[in-house]
Amino acid sequence: MIGGIVMSQSNLEKQEAKLKDLNQKIKDAKNKIEQRLGKQIISQANLDYANLSNDNIKSLSKRVSEFLKGNQAHKQL
Repeated sequence: MIGGIVMSQSNLEKQEAKLKDLNQKIKDAKNKIEQRLGKQIISQANLDYANLSNDNIKSLSKRVSEFLKGNQAHKQL
């Protein structure tokens, strides 16, 4: 009986490690997408990195978000 408990605990620890690894891979993939999206927006809009303060980034992000939300609303009609 004790051997079975130890085995189950070991399997559970292995599954937890796999889940942690998978969650990290998901987080890394999201970060890559966010970075590529930001880079493409900056490139396509010919923005100067030197002029992108936090306030400018927030303002641009809000405008892009509103634009995309507006386009989604039109597509749903």
